[in-house]
Amino acid sequence: MNHYHNLQVQLEQHTALISLHNPPANTFTREGLMALTQLVHDLNARPEITSLILTGSGQKFFSAGADLQTFASGDKALAREMARRFGEAFEALAAFRGVSIAAINGYAMGGGLECALACDIRISETQSVLALPEATVGLLPCAGGTQHLSWLVGEAWAKRLILLGERIDAATALRIGLVQEVVDSGMAVERAQQLAALAAKQSPRSLRTCKQLIQGARSQPVQHMLVQEREAFVDLFDGPDQAEGVQAFLEKRRANWSYQ
Repeated sequence: MNHYHNLQVQLEQHTALISLHNPPANTFTREGLMALTQLVHDLNARPEITSLILTGSGQKFFSAGADLQTFASGDKALAREMARRFGEAFEALAAFRGVSIAAINGYAMGGGLECALACDIRISETQSVLALPEATVGLLPCAGGTQHLSWLVGEAWAKRLILLGERIDAATALRIGLVQEVVDSGMAVERAQQLAALAAKQSPRSLRTCKQLIQGARSQPVQHMLVQEREAFVDLFDGPDQAEGVQAFLEKRRANWSYQ
């Protein structure tokens, strides 16, 4: 699966490891965003893939986001298309049916941080720097940044990062809940792989359904989602995983899940 523009892809058992590869800063291009959208759709069509890990190639950048040269001409039509491409890619990433993990291994700036924000879990190496500095150059985060960041860290910290353009280190990101764990330099992918291995032990159908319910709480009233939760619980009895999972537990063995 290594035919995606500016992306390096490795599949191992139930995990897809995706490296953003556009040196020197792993910036996103139109073609790279389209490739990421297509890749996520392709992974969704492979039910045996339960996790994806996103990281940056090299040792300095996760991703610096968009190349500002793209917007130097002031072309509004180009800006509209790039905003759409960013939205399509990161919305596809957020809707990935399995677990998505950002292994942040350096600078995650602008669209690079928005990419990480679209993932379910963020692991940061200790040297990483995170920011949404778009307003500094007369722009704004247009790929979910104003929304995802507010959901994750609250309005006050979202305003501090976006309105002030403040850069934060990994320790601060951990303290405010932007990342879930900080690891030593060079260890983010390994830690992400360990988490992906935990996801592989879960029922794929249960995992997918739980993720949809959790994310549904962002836009739906709790009374509605509580009903959906109960209905989804009962619906799991229509598939093979429920019986296999219970039986495996009773027999003290690992479940043999159905990937479909």
